[in-house]
Amino acid sequence: MAGAIREILLEAGRPTVDEARRRLADELDRARGRGDLVLKVIHGYGSTGVGGVLRDAVRSSMRRRVKEGRVRAFLAAEKIESHGETCRLMLDACPRLARDRDFINRNAGVTFVLL
Repeated sequence: MAGAIREILLEAGRPTVDEARRRLADELDRARGRGDLVLKVIHGYGSTGVGGVLRDAVRSSMRRRVKEGRVRAFLAAEKIESHGETCRLMLDACPRLARDRDFINRNAGVTFVLL
């Protein structure tokens, strides 16, 4: 459905960082083609207790894609309060995001991407 929040379980199968980045790039392309507004990337938090390599890689990739103009914005779910302007931009574009359980619960294993 166009305008939907598309969910991708990036941590499935325990991919390497390179595999996860390739899957993420493919999913971004598919989501754009479908007309999705938001991609919900479930990368997990990591077993170390301080964040995992997939989470860090996803967010690094998103920072680069924002600079390149390939995505509009991204939001680390656990940092919603500290990203007020980005949060407002995403909620304005996709109000149903405010009802997403990972958004509400500030899930550190999730990153939201505005396409």
